[in-house]
Amino acid sequence: MSTQRRRTGTRPETQARRQSILKAATEVFGNKGYANGTLAEIADQVGMTHAGILHHFGSKDHLLLEVLTYRDQTDVEHLTERHIPGGLDLFRHLVRTAFANAKRAGIVQAFVVLSGESVTDEHPARDYFMRRYSTLRAEITEAFEQVCRERGITDAGSIRYASAGILAVMDGLQVQWLLDPRVELAEATEFAIEAIVSAVLNPTPSPLAVEDETAVR
Repeated sequence: MSTQRRRTGTRPETQARRQSILKAATEVFGNKGYANGTLAEIADQVGMTHAGILHHFGSKDHLLLEVLTYRDQTDVEHLTERHIPGGLDLFRHLVRTAFANAKRAGIVQAFVVLSGESVTDEHPARDYFMRRYSTLRAEITEAFEQVCRERGITDAGSIRYASAGILAVMDGLQVQWLLDPRVELAEATEFAIEAIVSAVLNPTPSPLAVEDETAVR
């Protein structure tokens, strides 16, 4: 019984220590990337040893994945079910996320750096980002389809382009904003998402239509 009480009593302290490590790792990986950011630097920031970091997370690879999970949790921590909503509320959530990101450059920087690195061969976060984008495209597609059903729209073949495009706009604007804070991350993201959603729900002939050269031939 006394052993159980001691373990229970130290749990909040352990959780707090893990949180401090994750925040430090987010900063280090964001500034230096995964390859160049070291466990020793992270340990120094939280007043621990290299071995202490490994005690909590097992390995540098596992710590990286925990950092990415921590980043995802910050996006939905204010939601009742800790999951993004559907329908038009999903797009509103994405806009709110952009406004939140404008106030947390460190987390955004870590995401941008790690997602860029993940395209390299055998990067430990490659599978994570592949699953993440696949899941988000599917959820955005489902949201579009829900809204189209509600509005009686039967011809929305552009949904798959719009789903990928929204993610591209959000991530691309984050890069521009980190390089030049004069870029208005939240407002530009809101404008782009509204334009893409409108293009799906109220399609009109494109003034930028480009002929398919293969079809012409």
